Amino acid sequence: MSQKFRRVVTGHDENGVATVISDEEASCILSRPNRPGVTLINLWMNDKTPAAMELHGDPVTGPLILHPPKNGSVFRIVQFDPEDPEVLAKLDGKSAFAEMGAGANIVENARHPFMHRTDSLDYTVVLSGEIYMMMDEDEYLLKAGDTVVQQGTNHAWSNRGTVPCLIAFILVDAEK
Repeated sequence: MSQKFRRVVTGHDENGVATVISDEEASCILSRPNRPGVTLINLWMNDKTPAAMELHGDPVTGPLILHPPKNGSVFRIVQFDPEDPEVLAKLDGKSAFAEMGAGANIVENARHPFMHRTDSLDYTVVLSGEIYMMMDEDEYLLKAGDTVVQQGTNHAWSNRGTVPCLIAFILVDAEK
């Protein structure tokens, strides 16, 4: 991913004055050969609901996993580069998702190797580019500015265009 993301975090100083407590480039990034052309960047995470109003440490250190923490949420940006159908046909979605702690979330024998489902409520905003959201039987072309509320359904993302697609996700742990 060529674009860098600045993460500005607000809080309070020792006198209770509102200030910026962190201003740095987001560094929790996952890009791997098992899923070429897809890069995930975690920006923030909380591990309980209601969330702590203020944290001064970085909650997104450590390995990047797909799911939000139990009773928590994760805020991330994902870049989907244009897919190469020949490369895609040779990829193993289950092993790629296993690297993110989610091998069991792959839908076996689906029409896309990365069809999956998570036990989360996901708020999604397409920031740039366009992408197909593939469901069990249908697919929907999404463009910059489009939003999706994903309610634990089977889905895959397929960039059939010529430019990368950036999507912001907020995943909230959910119950069936």
